[in-house]
Amino acid sequence: MKTTGLLIPTFSTRRRGDLGIGDTLGMRDWVDWAAEFGIGFLQLLPVTENGTDESPYSGISSIALDPIYLAFNPQEIPFITEPEIDAVRVSLGSHLRSHLIDYPAVRAAKQHLLEISFARFAAKSDPEFATFRKQNSEWLSDYCLFKLLIEINGAALTWDQWPEESSCPDSARKYIAGLKEADPVHVDSRLEFFAYVQWLCFRQWLALRAHADAKGVKLMGDLPIGVSFHSADVFFNRCEFHKEWFGGTPPEGYSAEKPFIHEWGQNWGIPVYDWEAMAENGFAWWQDRVAHLTKIFRMFRIDHILGFYRIYGFPWHPRRNHEFLGRNHHDAGEINGGRLPRWFHRPDDHDENKIRNRADGDFRLRAIVEAAGDAEIIAEDLGWVPEYVRPHLAELGIAGYRIPHWDSYADGSPVMGDIFPENSFASYSTHDHDSLCATWENCRTTIAIQNEHPTEQGDWAAKGCAHSLQLLAGFSGIPISADNTWPAYSDAIHWRLIKSLLESKSRYAVLMVTDLFALKDRINTPGTQGEGNWRLRLDISPHHMAERGRILSNLIQITGRSAENQPKP
Repeated sequence: MKTTGLLIPTFSTRRRGDLGIGDTLGMRDWVDWAAEFGIGFLQLLPVTENGTDESPYSGISSIALDPIYLAFNPQEIPFITEPEIDAVRVSLGSHLRSHLIDYPAVRAAKQHLLEISFARFAAKSDPEFATFRKQNSEWLSDYCLFKLLIEINGAALTWDQWPEESSCPDSARKYIAGLKEADPVHVDSRLEFFAYVQWLCFRQWLALRAHADAKGVKLMGDLPIGVSFHSADVFFNRCEFHKEWFGGTPPEGYSAEKPFIHEWGQNWGIPVYDWEAMAENGFAWWQDRVAHLTKIFRMFRIDHILGFYRIYGFPWHPRRNHEFLGRNHHDAGEINGGRLPRWFHRPDDHDENKIRNRADGDFRLRAIVEAAGDAEIIAEDLGWVPEYVRPHLAELGIAGYRIPHWDSYADGSPVMGDIFPENSFASYSTHDHDSLCATWENCRTTIAIQNEHPTEQGDWAAKGCAHSLQLLAGFSGIPISADNTWPAYSDAIHWRLIKSLLESKSRYAVLMVTDLFALKDRINTPGTQGEGNWRLRLDISPHHMAERGRILSNLIQITGRSAENQPKP
């Protein structure tokens, strides 16, 4: 059955009474909206706990949920009062109305309320909390210990720079045991606090899952390809990571704004996996991740699935990127002990390597499929995709992406929606790209500037933009410009493009929330640490939501996608 989805980051939602960021109650509102208008699933970004860069793709735990998404009212968080919550809202002031999230302010506000709640809870015995701790002890105990170590070390995540007594698991456990002997009440209380917060997080997210199931709307999660180097996972499982190599992508096309990406590629700072070590225990770490993910999500996306076959590795942490900017490979090798970025374990440079990389991917991904059970799996298979990947994903029953203005035949003509595989995920964009509206307008502007003031560099950019617009127009049946002058983005173009996506043969058709509401805001710009990354807060009126919802619902029915959601028993 074909279905329609909406990609919306949890942090971007907004509701009356929130604390400056989207939360689980904000997501509940969108579940209700989706159910009303026949949208089958909501695609979220990762909700595991972020690191200090606040990227949801470099979490400090592969399982622990981020408390920043907790909704605060006396019904959701025990032992706090409305006046206490109101006082925090007053302290946040303009942050509540801002277009961008102020993470430090929001985290401090929510931490304050959680400390109040826990102080009143700690003296009480709760069997549900005790059960949660027992059932999750395998990961929760280490996570709580890690959080306590962070607290002791002045909130610094850089465990590789902590004092010797706390910089490795064995010495850290002895160190905490010593502190506990001296002050057992304090140490036990802090460990219990971190477990308490996770209990509240899982309780709220599981309640959201139950609400979505009852409404017939699926929640779609995201499984990042990596975790932060400074995560609890790497701290406690060092033998399963290559700690001196960091995953990313090879160099891309010219970019004046991002010269490092042009010269070297994207260095994400996530440690490369030691797949051989992971295989020895049957990929237990991955299976645990998936098992906890699917408690909340009925569908999930595997981020950068190409990394399961081979991944591009950097032999330096991103904090050293500036040392290599403008250097050639010889000079870079001179200052880095001869080591240069390379493919792990091997490139796709000849048939034998391709066969071996495919076999590696098959071995690893089957562990994911096994752990997923009946959850639906989507592959983020974008970028330079080796020819063996998509056929292999089809064998595994994993749906891959189809993005109309990226797919074309050798003659430059678009791949039409009725050619898309049935088990595919059609979309115009991901969180890493411009919205549909922004793509159209940015391309149109680039072409117009080049037409009026030709330059050699502008010609390259304008040709790429013209090709993208020609593909979008050809895919959706919009008349293609003969003289390379394109009309401004309009409602007519907007709904024509959306209708064409829904008409595609793909089982899944998903719109980014900024696509649907014709917003130019960007969620993230890869390879940068811009002030706007991961901070977008939506401000969409209920009237506008209902208006767009009704039109989308009509198109869902017209194009034969499921307009009636089926609640899960």
